[in-house]
Amino acid sequence: MTDILILTHADFCPPGHLATVLDRAGLDFDVRRADLGEFDGYDLERPRAVAIMGGPMSVNDDLPWLRDEVAALRRFIERRVPMIGHCLGGQLLARALGAGIRRQPYTELGWQPMRRREARSPWLVHLPDEFPIYQWHGDTFELPEGAEHLLSSPWCDNQGFSWGGFILGLQGHPEMTEELVHGWVTGFPEYLDPSQPSQETAETMLADLPGRVAAMNHVAEGMYRHWLGLAGLA
Repeated sequence: MTDILILTHADFCPPGHLATVLDRAGLDFDVRRADLGEFDGYDLERPRAVAIMGGPMSVNDDLPWLRDEVAALRRFIERRVPMIGHCLGGQLLARALGAGIRRQPYTELGWQPMRRREARSPWLVHLPDEFPIYQWHGDTFELPEGAEHLLSSPWCDNQGFSWGGFILGLQGHPEMTEELVHGWVTGFPEYLDPSQPSQETAETMLADLPGRVAAMNHVAEGMYRHWLGLAGLA
């Protein structure tokens, strides 16, 4: 068992670039599929840093393992374990902090511009006022009480929050790699709806993919550095 725990919820939502960052730093990490029972019996007093990845389910689904995961996140919050949540992971952190999750009237897909809502957060110190993060979601979180509103996009006001100085909840997917973006766009055509202005077309999402992913790697790496630094692992 390692100091870094990564919770996943689907085979097509892996740690992605986060795993690359940890491998490059020589840091071991433990990946557990929460939806398959791999998180059952885990020692909640062990991890020093926790990342929660995405998934196709809703936080509002009546699933026992989701309730157990939220309860575990609340224990990590009590322990002040540095945590970072991606999409579903950000929504799970919001729920663990007492905030609501709601369905949007549209889906937000593609390279959406993030707008900073503040100027001083250490989670965003490496970033300009506007930058893109890849999106693929229909639900969104409300801001937990006491949270700092960090990011918004034209189609989703609550794109990012920090809480307590040690939690970062994101609605988007900064962990994406070229392979993941290509796999989602070509593998799930039933979710693409060009009539929705909140979605980019498949062609737009795949255009200049190496350059766009490289730029987003920079976005993610600064966030991951701060997360690891809070845990004393940088």
